[in-house]
Amino acid sequence: MDRWKAVLKDPVCPNSRACYRVAVSLCIHPASKTLAVPSVNAIFFNGDRVEGTRNPVIERLSDLQHLADVLVSKFGGSTNAWVIEASTFNGPFAVYKDFIPSVNRYGEPKEYSATGFPASASIISLLSKCIEKQVNHLIRKGKEPGPSISSSTLSNTPKSIILGFSKGGTVLNQLVTELSSCDVTSSSYPYSIEVRQQFAGEAPTAVYASHILPTTKESFLGSMTDVHYVDVGLNSPGAYITDRDVISRISDRVARGAHPVQFFIHGTPRQWCDRERAWIPEEKDVLVGLLKSESLKVGGKLQVSERLYFSDRPRDLQMHFEIIEKLDVSVNS
Repeated sequence: MDRWKAVLKDPVCPNSRACYRVAVSLCIHPASKTLAVPSVNAIFFNGDRVEGTRNPVIERLSDLQHLADVLVSKFGGSTNAWVIEASTFNGPFAVYKDFIPSVNRYGEPKEYSATGFPASASIISLLSKCIEKQVNHLIRKGKEPGPSISSSTLSNTPKSIILGFSKGGTVLNQLVTELSSCDVTSSSYPYSIEVRQQFAGEAPTAVYASHILPTTKESFLGSMTDVHYVDVGLNSPGAYITDRDVISRISDRVARGAHPVQFFIHGTPRQWCDRERAWIPEEKDVLVGLLKSESLKVGGKLQVSERLYFSDRPRDLQMHFEIIEKLDVSVNS
């Protein structure tokens, strides 16, 4: 299967001046060059900017398109990869204001609130615009933009894997909070039976067809199966979710029939052994403890894996980026 790659730039809202750079690597059929239905949408939120290091590892892993390629290598060739960079930077500090309205000018959240579901709504808007650009690209080349699908494909709709690197972990916290407040009935299955029947055996040209990408906040949140915290950290508390009620509500969702959710907590000594920011490992330990406790209540349908990388090396900035290529995303290891 071939791929369509690009680094696109779009706002979340039509009248917004703030644009997000998004690196995409999408599955396409080699002959028709039309969109193929992925098995996974892997969505990666990047962190603060680091410039001028002259370190080839850091420079390579600061390239958005390379990060998209890494996601495909981790999750397989049938993966649609999306790497999202914050729209606003205050110096080096990434500010995800559309996703987390409470953030201050340094991108640090005052709170995580599900009110309005801002993160899931922003993701749907942003990624849909990316799909639209790919469709317009095909139209300019005289190609039929409709995705190639079949009834068998529609019975296995794509799951969503969410990754947050460094400051990008704040978006994960916001999404987890929104997931905990999402109604189970409307989100247990990413796409309704009616939608699958509507598209079965056809090749629709609608750019928002929900067999490629969830098109409502409920379907998006319902498709989330894997959450990867990748060496997250802040200069203030809030790097990890520590709200017992949030994790308890997610556990309750799973118990009532929602998709099982797996949490992967990846870290390096750079973040977990920083004595000047002791709240980072403390918050991490609280989250892991809450997830393990709730997992026992739902028969393992809510899982957590904690993985430390480069434990034999002294803390440095390179390992903070290098972990991205070293990620172990296997369920059991």
